[in-house]
Amino acid sequence: MNWEQLLSLKRQGDTSKRLRVEQDDTRLGFEVDYDRIIFSAAFRSLQDKTQVIPLSKTDFVHTRLTHSLEVSVVGRSLGRLVGKKIIEKYPYLKEVHGYHMNDFGAIVAAASLAHDIGNPPFGHSGEKAIGEYFSSGKGLKYKDKLTAKQWQDLIDFEGNANGFSVLTGSRPGIEGGLRISYATLGAFMKYPKESLPKKPTNNIADKKYGFFQSDKTFFQEVAEDMGMISNKEDGDIGFERHPLAYLVEAADDICYTIIDFEDGINLGLVSEDYALEYLIKLVKDNIGVAKYKLLETKEDRISYLRALAIGALINDAVDVFIENEEAILAGNFPYALTDKSKYKAQMNDIINLSVEKIYQSREVIEKEIVGYQIIQTLLDKFITAFNNKYEGTASNYDKLILKMLPEKHHLEKGNLYERLLHICHYVSLLTDGNALELYEMIQGRKNK
Repeated sequence: MNWEQLLSLKRQGDTSKRLRVEQDDTRLGFEVDYDRIIFSAAFRSLQDKTQVIPLSKTDFVHTRLTHSLEVSVVGRSLGRLVGKKIIEKYPYLKEVHGYHMNDFGAIVAAASLAHDIGNPPFGHSGEKAIGEYFSSGKGLKYKDKLTAKQWQDLIDFEGNANGFSVLTGSRPGIEGGLRISYATLGAFMKYPKESLPKKPTNNIADKKYGFFQSDKTFFQEVAEDMGMISNKEDGDIGFERHPLAYLVEAADDICYTIIDFEDGINLGLVSEDYALEYLIKLVKDNIGVAKYKLLETKEDRISYLRALAIGALINDAVDVFIENEEAILAGNFPYALTDKSKYKAQMNDIINLSVEKIYQSREVIEKEIVGYQIIQTLLDKFITAFNNKYEGTASNYDKLILKMLPEKHHLEKGNLYERLLHICHYVSLLTDGNALELYEMIQGRKNK
């Protein structure tokens, strides 16, 4: 892979290359990506989607929206620091093509901003609830009517693949969705493969999948246009990662490790004594003892340590990337950057404590159970009504259910796979609160 090709400003529908030297620096194409994402309805919905604590009303707790904004800030720093070193190593990128270090920051910031845009309500349990509706719920009856890859898309419903659809999916009058630059889409694509074959590998890029069968053609076009390295045979589609996807992943890893931990501390799920013990291991070389002693509240002390920890992890991730940049470009780096971090043991300690004290707390478990019931009920009602309408057998109840479907989702879908995926996509874009309200209405528990 080469950087000039990877930093593509091309957008869906373009018939010619966009040159960096011809860009207006007051409104750079990669910054347009960020703007389009932040003004999108799908991004706004993240303000009422779970990060850790579902349906939480406390102002301590991060939502997917605040998490995504923080990941984009960390991603921008990672991108700029890496970009500075890449431009120094390959000066022709600036001298001939006009790229700047801030371009790297803008790409990673935009992709980081969008990294959770396809996640369903109720956190990762939302993905599992959709998948299990098909693998072991009422949706199992559709299995024999789909191809193996279509079926795998549904039973392993994946927020990353759904996010690619959100960013790129067309509907009448809106071709190419948000029309994000190929470079930003490449950085967004953490798992550049289809749902099958599902084989255990040591490559971090094979951990999940990154696109639905309905988006396969365009996904392949983006990857091939940027010169991403194909790593699959026999007609299966898969690529080695775009190098900047490693930075998006690192930004997310850094934020959820440290900031979810901070949420747990502020909610009282993790004691401050534990927090100090774990965080100080990360920041012991950078902490200003005199300043720290002046901080009187738990919130201020934890905030100070959090900022130092994020700074240390950013600098370390940049070092790992630059040390392995040539292997990454060659498609020979099958790890997350944090896997090679000198702080890996400390990060693992924090994650393990977070799993015990936060992710498996009673409050989280109870609300995830509710989320399962809500999502599977909504899927069943809307899929049944949508299919019955297509087949001309819709009951009056089906017609009433479909009236709850927003106008932009009233699309004709010619095959079963597309209809099932369309309703999954609709449910995935609901906020936690929207999903709960719709569920209560359908169950007859709410009067409008």
